[in-house]
Amino acid sequence: MTDAAPPARQSETPGDHWIDTGMTRRQVRLTLAGVMLAMFLASLDQTIVATALPRIVAGLGGFDRFTWVTTAYILASTTVVPLAGSASDVYGRKWLFVGALAVFLFGSVLSGIAPSMDALIAFRAIQGIGGGMIMALSFVTIGDIFPPSERGKYQGLIAAMFGVSSILGPTLGGVLTDSLSWHWIFFVNLPLGIPVVLAFIRFFPNATVEKKRRIDWAGAFLLVAAVLPAMLALTWGASSTDWTEPRVVGGFALSGVALVAFLFVESRIDDPLLPLHLFRGRVVGISMVAIFLTGFGMFGAIIFVPLLFQGVLGASATASGSFLTPMMLGVVAGAALSGQALSRTGGHYRIQGAAGIATMLVGVGMLAASSADTTRAWALAAAVVTGFGLGITFPVFTIAVQNGVPQRYLGVATSSTQFFRSIGGAIGLAVLGAFMVSRFKSGLAANLPPEALSKITQGVGQNPNALVDPDTLGRLRASLDSSPPGLLEQVLGGLRAALAGALADVFMVAFVVIALALLVTLFIKEIPLKQGGKGSPRPH
Repeated sequence: MTDAAPPARQSETPGDHWIDTGMTRRQVRLTLAGVMLAMFLASLDQTIVATALPRIVAGLGGFDRFTWVTTAYILASTTVVPLAGSASDVYGRKWLFVGALAVFLFGSVLSGIAPSMDALIAFRAIQGIGGGMIMALSFVTIGDIFPPSERGKYQGLIAAMFGVSSILGPTLGGVLTDSLSWHWIFFVNLPLGIPVVLAFIRFFPNATVEKKRRIDWAGAFLLVAAVLPAMLALTWGASSTDWTEPRVVGGFALSGVALVAFLFVESRIDDPLLPLHLFRGRVVGISMVAIFLTGFGMFGAIIFVPLLFQGVLGASATASGSFLTPMMLGVVAGAALSGQALSRTGGHYRIQGAAGIATMLVGVGMLAASSADTTRAWALAAAVVTGFGLGITFPVFTIAVQNGVPQRYLGVATSSTQFFRSIGGAIGLAVLGAFMVSRFKSGLAANLPPEALSKITQGVGQNPNALVDPDTLGRLRASLDSSPPGLLEQVLGGLRAALAGALADVFMVAFVVIALALLVTLFIKEIPLKQGGKGSPRPH
């Protein structure tokens, strides 16, 4: 018996990039384990921050920018995905993957020692660049080391890392924050990541595809130029409620010009970053819109549900993380059941997509009905229903897109689903976060008398940190020492009522967006799922 992995012949299907790497079974197992751990680290940092955000804001300030701690990571990781895939075709996977891990760990160290909120946001962007490259290269690597007939089950393992990290991330973030400090949610990546780097240097294959492609640097630059100014303009406009500010108008204008230039460039080059003709199809185009809208609602729920548990319901960071665990289990269960149903029923993805979004809509509607008197059981049930519906949608739209494009475009189409979901989430965070800050300030004015509002502004600023952080509560108590008896309780009650009202308004906006996603889904054209075709490789 030889230790060599069984070879597989090349696929005859145009555009199939799998090649036989000649790796031993041990190398395949070690590479797969390394890819899974790398994917776990990259996806973990999208969720581990959620339960620590109130403490981060308490330590660094910058409540009006707190959603950018997550948005910066998502935005950077999203925009780098198409470029990473293209670069790996030219330069190979191995050292690009090692470089991605190094950038990710470097960004983790910088984030852990960040002295201010602005610095943390910038360092999270560096971390996101590494994380996005890891995600892109993980799926490409599975395509390198396994023939097409075997990729499904292994890509399923890689995709499962998203679910595992989503379950562990919020709870781990809460435990580290409560027992050590928020800095350790970033430092924890080092003991996990360094062994992966060493294993990749030793065992990872340096596979490249036979057909070389030019990197679309112009498209990558224009894509970033189209997304980033629009995100900044949305945040500034929503937080100030003045959409005529020069920086807001300028941001939208710059984004519009870059978008037009991006579309012009992509339609005229041989190897575009995003082939535009794929989106003209009814299945792909509508699916991308639905993915974008559900992404908007998804990240909104993950980020704002912990704030509901901590700020309104009085849970600790650890407890709020544990409350999110059932929601993430709902995501995993929904995705698993949805995938099985698609296989058994022949792929009625329009019906399943609509059912998933409708379920998600019920959960978000329950969150929108929350108030200062809401029970933890109600909020927990709402989070679980939202997660289950979201999970149903995960495989549905991906399979619909993959089924609606030729085999040679499978990679770019699949990566586009990740791109649109993440962009939807990033825009959702920017819009919902700025909207929440605006509504919270309005709620304070409505729930507190002027003298109490003045005390808050002098003591802790107009943010709800006194509800979630003992140090901030201590400063608030100190500022109210000479105040009439009962004013502290009145202030805390006003803070809680204002935050509850702001979050209810945020969830209502998400409800409207998800309802629009449900409407869009009804127009997707169902095509019978492909059962394999001529030229597919034989299983081994």
